[in-house]
Amino acid sequence: MSNVTLRVNGSTHTVDIDPSTPLLYILRNDVGVQGPRFGCGLGQCGACTVIINGAAVRSCVTPTSSVTGEITTLEGLAQDGTLDPVQQAWIDHQVPQCGYCQSGMIMAISALLERRPDATDEQVAASITNICRCGTYERIRSAVRSLDSAEDLEEETGDV
Repeated sequence: MSNVTLRVNGSTHTVDIDPSTPLLYILRNDVGVQGPRFGCGLGQCGACTVIINGAAVRSCVTPTSSVTGEITTLEGLAQDGTLDPVQQAWIDHQVPQCGYCQSGMIMAISALLERRPDATDEQVAASITNICRCGTYERIRSAVRSLDSAEDLEEETGDV
C-alpha cells in the first residue's frame, strides 16, 4: 500500500492504495464519482472512459500509479451547475436508450472536440470506440453536429 495523490475534477484526493489498482476502482470507491462505470474490465467497451490530460483513457485498465495530471469524469464536465455543451446535446437529442455506456461516450466525444472542435463525422465515428448495445450511434453524430450548428450560430449572431 502507498499514498497516491490524484487531481479529479479540480479537487485533490490522497488515497492509500495498492498502486496497481485500476483507476476506475479508486474513482468510484475512494473518490466517490459514479460517472465512469465498470463494463468489461478489459478496456474494450469504454463505459469507464475518463479524460486524463485531454486524452480519453479507459480507467478500468489504467493502474492508478501511472496517472499524472488532471482527471476529468462526467461529473467534472459541468461548470457552476451548467451542463457542458456535449452533455446538453445528449439530452436535447435523446441520445441514450439504456444509458449505461453514455458516460464513456460523452467523455470520448468531449476529448475529441477539445482537440478538434470542427471534427468531421468520420473523426467522430473513429473516436467512438466505445460499445453501445442500444446502437445510438446516429443520435450521437446528430448531437455532435448540433454543437457545430450552435457554434456557427453564435459566431454569426453573437448568441445561441
